[in-house]
Amino acid sequence: MLSTGLPQGSVPKLERPGPLRERVYEALLELITARTLRPGQHLVESELAGHLGVSRQPVREALQRLNTEGWVDLRPAQGAFVHEPTEEEADQLLSVRTLLEAEAEAARLAAANSSPAAIEALEELCAKGEQAVADDDIDLAVATDAAFHAKVMELAGNVVLAELAGQVDRRVRWYHTPVARQRGTGSWIEHRSLIAAISSHDEQRATEIMRSHTEHTRRTYHQRDEG
Repeated sequence: MLSTGLPQGSVPKLERPGPLRERVYEALLELITARTLRPGQHLVESELAGHLGVSRQPVREALQRLNTEGWVDLRPAQGAFVHEPTEEEADQLLSVRTLLEAEAEAARLAAANSSPAAIEALEELCAKGEQAVADDDIDLAVATDAAFHAKVMELAGNVVLAELAGQVDRRVRWYHTPVARQRGTGSWIEHRSLIAAISSHDEQRATEIMRSHTEHTRRTYHQRDEG
């Protein structure tokens, strides 16, 4: 058993072709995003290299890049550790998400541009998320939530907005995971309400629901340890 505490089968396969350093980076980032590697966890280069089936060099390069991006903390004489987000960092990130999805009017644009095929796609994602919650499959619930929000951004038809949202998507997943079980069914009820607003082309209502939904997630994150 590795001191990194990685469960059997939890490490994504390094697909070929592609630059090795990039594939190692993506694998480690996915493990951090999914919280398989948990905040504060010590990251041992040799053990990660052995688990991924690579040399230590691409792991070292990936950890340095992850440190630059704020996912990993490199501590002198101690090594690498998964970054532990502060409450302020979480608040800033989730507030940015609110701006992108609500105040930037992605939900309103989605309502303006919706089609029967788009509504069907949202319905399918919602059903998948509801089933994940029922099965207590947190990883799938979080991934499906991210896919749902990405679909709304796609329906908005604003390429620049979608690109900006994509840049914060992984961090949103990272912060969402600790509260996914607590948000549970309530989150998907809100998604259902959003689908109804989008389906009826109610732009104002869609914007209000999305703003309330993302704010609810932000508040839940801050309240997660209060009983």
